[in-house]
Amino acid sequence: MTIHTDELTVSAPGVRAMRWSTDELHVCMKDAYAITRIDAGRSEWWSRGQVWRSGPGSFQLKQPGDVHRDISRDGPGVLQVVLLPAQGVERVIGKRARVEPQLSAGDERARPFERLHAAVERGADRLALEVAVAEAIAALGAVADQPSERTRPVRRAVELLHARLAEAITLDDLAAHAGLDKYHLCRAFRAQVGMPPHAYLTRLRIMRAKALLAAGVRPRDVAPQVGLYDQSQLNRHFRRIVGTTPGQYARAV
Repeated sequence: MTIHTDELTVSAPGVRAMRWSTDELHVCMKDAYAITRIDAGRSEWWSRGQVWRSGPGSFQLKQPGDVHRDISRDGPGVLQVVLLPAQGVERVIGKRARVEPQLSAGDERARPFERLHAAVERGADRLALEVAVAEAIAALGAVADQPSERTRPVRRAVELLHARLAEAITLDDLAAHAGLDKYHLCRAFRAQVGMPPHAYLTRLRIMRAKALLAAGVRPRDVAPQVGLYDQSQLNRHFRRIVGTTPGQYARAV
């Protein structure tokens, strides 16, 4: 079981790109808008309460906070991922817009995403890549406004976790804010979000830790700012989710 990642050089500020090859099943949650082109392999995956199927030529579209959970994979997968900063995208499509999670191969709506990935592959200059990014963001808006798959109590619970990620939150706090008893909330949260509240909160905290490290905050100062007890707890969760230590990540960004 292996994952191999190559970071690609991108000339547009704030945009990242990489190529992945993997035969593993994984769970992920992005802190940016991810436009993923499937180049090889077929897979089944869960997101937003339903199962999707991807094959070569299709595009997966993920929003910040979306949970993606692989179910099965038919042979090794090869993917190219372009990450667009949330702030830039949401200025155009809005924070509450819900983007369609997948576009099948041959879907005309995917043409701007194809051009974006082609521009990244050929190492396009800054102006050409910025044009491709702008067109891709506009295309995200065109496939947005899907109905929310989350009920109001789950949406309220998610909002509270985002708002208070650096604080100690109890299940009773979540249930009171959501307006639903904690037993039904736990069941609904897992079914609609893809993981239980505590796991979702941990991933939110690690996403925030990555942003702080990228901004130059020292690893030893990050844990208290994201609601973790100490450096040891940060290291343990960071390595499990990101695959490296906070110090190694800080030196690489």
